[in-house]
Amino acid sequence: MANKVVYAVYEDPEVLKSAARKLVSAGVKVRDVFSPFPVHGLDPIIGVKRTRLGIVSFMFGMGGLSLALLGMWYFMIQDWPMNIGGKPSFSLYQNLPAFIPVTFEFTVLCAAHGMAITYLIRNKTLPGMPARNPDPRSTDDKFIMEVRSEDNHGLDQAAIMELLRGTSVMEINEREY
Repeated sequence: MANKVVYAVYEDPEVLKSAARKLVSAGVKVRDVFSPFPVHGLDPIIGVKRTRLGIVSFMFGMGGLSLALLGMWYFMIQDWPMNIGGKPSFSLYQNLPAFIPVTFEFTVLCAAHGMAITYLIRNKTLPGMPARNPDPRSTDDKFIMEVRSEDNHGLDQAAIMELLRGTSVMEINEREY
């Protein structure tokens, strides 16, 4: 038996959400939804887990904070101490108030860049990675729901198609993979 994927195309996000509710309550697993903008409230319906991107951002920020403090200690205290404005250059502790702005900026820089790169890698959307978009209309004005046969072992393909036809679907496309 070949694995099949069904793409249901919708015109309205509210109709998409009600269709997803209907399918999930019937025991159908929705693999993914492609939309031109985020549809609020859809993630808990189709069972998408909460992202851990904030935790990753915090870790990149702590790395940036550590690198900034280590770098300023090495450059301004250990390697090439300079007397700027009469400030002592004996220890990091005595110069820390002067280093706070640079430390904050470097922390934000590392957190933002690390989070953006992690997001692009995780979603496989870095330049050069193949796009996974079943229908180009999903970037314009259509909402596409993906249902795969491998995710729904207990249901046959005809039952899933009948459930989809019971919603206000615009069109249904079926493909093998």
